[in-house]
Amino acid sequence: MKKISDSVKKETGFVALWSIVFSVLMQAAFLISGHWDMTVLWGNLLGAGVGILNFFSLGLTLQNAVEKEEKQARAYVRISHSLRTVLTVGFLAIGCIFPNVFNIIALFVPLVFSRFAILIRYIPARKKESGNGE
Repeated sequence: MKKISDSVKKETGFVALWSIVFSVLMQAAFLISGHWDMTVLWGNLLGAGVGILNFFSLGLTLQNAVEKEEKQARAYVRISHSLRTVLTVGFLAIGCIFPNVFNIIALFVPLVFSRFAILIRYIPARKKESGNGE
């Protein structure tokens, strides 16, 4: 088995940390609105777990793709994307099949947490590149 690069570990850790922060905020929103129950927690855990796992798998895919020739790399990335999509849909389907265990909203919302984490990570860098930040 190939060693996982430090950058994949670092970026996945960053996404996981922010997913936890956003998950806590979402749990608080459900609690404050009076809609919290255990299904919210289980939905959040499944959704955030799938999101983090998907991000980690993407990192591994890109790590391995850079070592291949362009045509092979494209095919490899395409297959990986398809497999990650199928797995994500599969996990979400499990969550939807058991709504008495997984809150649907709490299941789907965490899927965007990794995107928010990436925005948080790169907004300061973009400001610095454009000369608007210090």
